[in-house]
Amino acid sequence: MSEYNFDRPDNDGYVLEIKDLEVIYETDLETVHAVNSVSLSVRPGKTFGLVGETGAGKTTMALSVLRLLPDRTGKVTNGEILFNGQNLLELSDEVMRKEINGERISMIFQDPMTSLNPIMNIGDQIYEALKYHNPENKTKEELEKRVEDTLELVGISKNRKNEYPHQFSGGMKQRVIIAIALACEPELLIADEPTTALDVTIQAQVLAMMSELNEKLGTATVLITHDLGVVANMCDDAAVMYAGEIVEIGTVEDLFESEDHHPYTVGLFGSIPNLDEETDRLQPIEGLMPDPTALPYGCHFQERCPKCFDRCIKEHPQLLKISDTHFIRCHLFSDKALEVNHD
Repeated sequence: MSEYNFDRPDNDGYVLEIKDLEVIYETDLETVHAVNSVSLSVRPGKTFGLVGETGAGKTTMALSVLRLLPDRTGKVTNGEILFNGQNLLELSDEVMRKEINGERISMIFQDPMTSLNPIMNIGDQIYEALKYHNPENKTKEELEKRVEDTLELVGISKNRKNEYPHQFSGGMKQRVIIAIALACEPELLIADEPTTALDVTIQAQVLAMMSELNEKLGTATVLITHDLGVVANMCDDAAVMYAGEIVEIGTVEDLFESEDHHPYTVGLFGSIPNLDEETDRLQPIEGLMPDPTALPYGCHFQERCPKCFDRCIKEHPQLLKISDTHFIRCHLFSDKALEVNHD
């Protein structure tokens, strides 16, 4: 047994709390500032959406939770990652491997086509995860039964457990990956763009299944996605990331119904087609994300922001409290903010 207690009730009711997290990728040539002072909280049984364009730092933050950053280049330089009140950054690699990753916290990786072992049948791949985390507690028959139950849970017949990944479609492979992630009934599931490689019909089926499992197992979920429609349908709370930091965070109602938004969030909504309006072209956000090795001194969004003014160039904005649940990192809201969150 581990010396650590992951069931302590001293974490304000959150499964996951990330506080002031900073992550860099460092080489002999340059330093990439991938995650910059990010803070967020995930409640039990709820789904937290993390949205933003490629390069925003979403996956890096997720890998930091599981301590899966590249050994030589990836480094957490500041902050805490609290799982049921215990700082995961203080644990040994052995404790993380044996007692956390796969058992208490699981991750669905981006590409189902490359996440499965092509020379192992899917039943053995699920069995492997169960056996590793239940070395003495379960018999072989009990683990095999659990494999079959897990496959049935994600909508795959138990009779297919001896088949190999190449015998499954993309959507079915994604279901297998979800089955592996859920095999040990984790308290926290991190889903990194779980439907990116799937067509729209299968995407809807997988998301509906994840939502159903979330309710059935009570698993808290961090859902990383580019799709605001997915956030609207799946999530309870959400954050918008840009250039390694959170620029807006709140409930889903705050994100979709509030009149106040960060200019980047406004740009994301402007890039979505509206079925009720006829338009010749969408309104993309002009320009590119700043170089993460040389982030601008002021607001990171300044070069692409249509409302940029002098203060944005001279001073980096703090997260401003707009309501009890809604925070925005933008100087435009300085006069109406309830308070400043000094992150």
